[in-house]
Amino acid sequence: MTQPQHVQQQPSFMVPVITGAVFALLVISFFVFGADNPPAEWGKYWQIRPLIITPLAGAIGGTCYAFLNYQSNRGFNRTLAVILGLVIYFVGLWLGTVLGLAGTMWN
Repeated sequence: MTQPQHVQQQPSFMVPVITGAVFALLVISFFVFGADNPPAEWGKYWQIRPLIITPLAGAIGGTCYAFLNYQSNRGFNRTLAVILGLVIYFVGLWLGTVLGLAGTMWN
C-alpha cells in the first residue's frame, strides 16, 4: 500500500470574490437604507442601481485580490501583493460607490 502524498491545496478563488461583494453590499446598504425622505426626482426605485453596481465593483476588486494572491503563491512578493490588492479593492469600491450613487446621493 502506498502512502498518500501531501498535495498543497490552492486557495479557493471564490472566497475573496464573495467577501469583496458582501463587504461592498454592506457599505452601500449603510448609505442607501440610511436615506430618510429621498427627493421625488430620484424616482421610486432609486436604490436598485447602487445595490447592484457597488457589489459588482466589490466582486471585481475581490477578483483582483485573488489574482494577486495567486501570483504571490507563484513567486511574487507576498507583502506587495496584499498591499496592492487592498489598494485596488478600495479604489474599486470607491469608484463603484460613486458610480452607483451618481445622480442621487452623489450629485
